[in-house]
Amino acid sequence: MQGMIGHHAQALEMTALLPSRTAHEEMKLLARRIEVSQTDEIKMMQRWLETRGLEAPSVHAHHAAGATLMPGMLTPDEMSRLADAKGAAFDRLFLELMIKHHEGALVMVKDLMAQPGAAQGSDIFAFASDVEADQSIEIERMKSILASWR
Repeated sequence: MQGMIGHHAQALEMTALLPSRTAHEEMKLLARRIEVSQTDEIKMMQRWLETRGLEAPSVHAHHAAGATLMPGMLTPDEMSRLADAKGAAFDRLFLELMIKHHEGALVMVKDLMAQPGAAQGSDIFAFASDVEADQSIEIERMKSILASWR
């Protein structure tokens, strides 16, 4: 949960770049969906951690010196490249990097489910299942958008 908060926060940083860099309505709608779902999930993860007396990291914790990047997270160089891109170059890079990012979340869910006794609680099982379903669908949607531009 603690690592996934930073993972989701980075996706929000990526979507925040989109409105000023794309002219495609389908990209804006995709980003809005990601923003809404991941903002809600961050709040749920923070509450889950807090009710168990565990540290709920800030959404900026992944920027701290020495912070570990979770699977699929963008490096500082990748984030800079994305922030510097505009127009069609931005759209393509955003989709490629968000696919990578979402695939990393799927790895995290798979790793969680492989742990003995993990996800036994209905809230965690539902959360992990939702992340897997939502992000798998979004990956396919992003791949479809990329394919339509070729």
